[in-house]
Amino acid sequence: MKAAPLTCHIGAELSGVSLAEAARNADLFGAIRSELLKHKVLFLRGQDLSRADHIAFASQFGDLEDHPVAGSDPDYPGLVRIYKDENSPPDFYENSWHADTTWRDAPQLGAVLHCIECPAVGGDTMWANMAKAYADLPDHVKATIDGLKARHSIEASFGARMPDEKRLTLKAQFPDAEHPVVHTHPETGEKVLFVCGFTTHFTNFHTSDNVRYGQDFAPGGANLLSYLIGRAAIPEYQLRWRWQPGDVAIWDNRCTQHYAVMDYPACVRRMERAGIIGNKPY
Repeated sequence: MKAAPLTCHIGAELSGVSLAEAARNADLFGAIRSELLKHKVLFLRGQDLSRADHIAFASQFGDLEDHPVAGSDPDYPGLVRIYKDENSPPDFYENSWHADTTWRDAPQLGAVLHCIECPAVGGDTMWANMAKAYADLPDHVKATIDGLKARHSIEASFGARMPDEKRLTLKAQFPDAEHPVVHTHPETGEKVLFVCGFTTHFTNFHTSDNVRYGQDFAPGGANLLSYLIGRAAIPEYQLRWRWQPGDVAIWDNRCTQHYAVMDYPACVRRMERAGIIGNKPY
């Protein structure tokens, strides 16, 4: 197995390895996991990966979970089908910087995404290194956000396009989660900026240190959150992957964000993702 870095700060392409074999070979899986912790996102071309192999490989990281909005394969629980075609609704969008399921109390550890069918051109996916995004923050910003917490909402994202009754039912099932704005990666020890497209507001910003008058609250908190979310858009922290059928991406959701580029016309794009249950950030 060889790992070729794709940028200076994130991503590597693996060659000389089969994920179907790694699903049943503990040593090979361990080597892949080590590369993932190092590079944060891994890519493999031309994988002959059945759904059973896909589930078996991803399950080496931990238990898998279904998604309450995106449907899973009925024969393979935990294998979420992200399917689009010429008739897909135009308001089903993915082009927002986010880490998966941060609206859960315990967001995903990571995911394994298999490309089944994709546009000939367009439909790339981008990833950003949010540990680097934190490390490069000015010291005064790091001091300001130290100890801050924020809310993450499925209601304000997936629920926004639902009828009110369905949206409120979704919120009752998945109440907003609260996470630290900066969390510590449990395996690498890196500090990670942990706000994204699911984040709605800070929950402990309104203190005398930050807000002298009531008029300070909205611009102070909202502008800071907007600035922090925007850090994912800095090109130096990113990579961009052009999909081919048979490609697989493996990413660490605890220290990255991703963005599915919707620059393609109405057409078939079929991706299958196994999301791994994680732990509560700290």
